[in-house]
Amino acid sequence: MSHRTLLDLLHRHQFLRFLIAGGVNTLFGFGAYACAVLAGLPVWLAMLVGTVAGIAFNFITLGGYAFRDLSARRVPRFVLGYLIVYLVNLGAFDLLRRVVHDAIWCQVALVAPVALLSYLVMSRFVFRRSYPA
Repeated sequence: MSHRTLLDLLHRHQFLRFLIAGGVNTLFGFGAYACAVLAGLPVWLAMLVGTVAGIAFNFITLGGYAFRDLSARRVPRFVLGYLIVYLVNLGAFDLLRRVVHDAIWCQVALVAPVALLSYLVMSRFVFRRSYPA
């Protein structure tokens, strides 16, 4: 695949751009989470640290790159969307933790489903095109 073909593909496919931005965001947020866990914070607080640390960074990568919309009017929905994802992640973590006892590996197991939920929330609630100006 040529360099130009890859750029055209990324230009046309929002989900592919989301995956790239999401990969970077996941590394950033997971890094903050893992550092917080290793520093001895409780899991709920470590998840909150990772979420809060990533919100501004993620708005730029998701809004600017993946969805191509950095409108300030999207920020409240973006924060609310992240709150929804955080709460679902926390609940799923609590359930999975009964089987996977290590906090870091438990969160690793949830990365893909939480990323899919995040895409759905961002594409259908935060950055949908029909959102009024």
